[in-house]
Amino acid sequence: MTIRTGVYPGTFDPVTLGHMDIIRRGAKLVDRLVIGVTTNPSKSPMFTIDERMAMVQREVEGVEGEIHVVSFDSLLMDFAEREGARVIVRGLRAVADFEYEYQMAGMNQQINPRVETVFLMADVSLQPIASRLVKEIALYGGPIDRFVTPAVAAEVADRVDRIGRKGEAHRLRP
Repeated sequence: MTIRTGVYPGTFDPVTLGHMDIIRRGAKLVDRLVIGVTTNPSKSPMFTIDERMAMVQREVEGVEGEIHVVSFDSLLMDFAEREGARVIVRGLRAVADFEYEYQMAGMNQQINPRVETVFLMADVSLQPIASRLVKEIALYGGPIDRFVTPAVAAEVADRVDRIGRKGEAHRLRP
């Protein structure tokens, strides 16, 4: 029997409840789900790759299914091939996501036609959540507990405390 392997790639900076929704649902579609934590040259991460991998690993404990967390720094289709994946799992939040993901799926299909992209719509209550927005809210001192688990919220708060909140200099001026 062939094991169906899927890859769910992302920066996961930080991992959100939206990511976890896609992980739980994606794990039901394949026998083995590989969560690929990657770098993205167009993003400046709050957490290192090792910190993000540890965060995702902790968060997926207890999720049903065979789940592996690995890092990669290559073309997604090369990574999928190395992992033996035939499915790329991608989460969609809104129409803007679809346009970008549709283009990426088309490019990936040209690179490796043996790998299919499967889109999962995020749960309606989780659709507005984006790691970028979670970080921005945290940097301005806003609450993020509705968007991430308590453990992730604590890690983000600790990091923000170390790097400093935006706008603090203005609040400290007389």
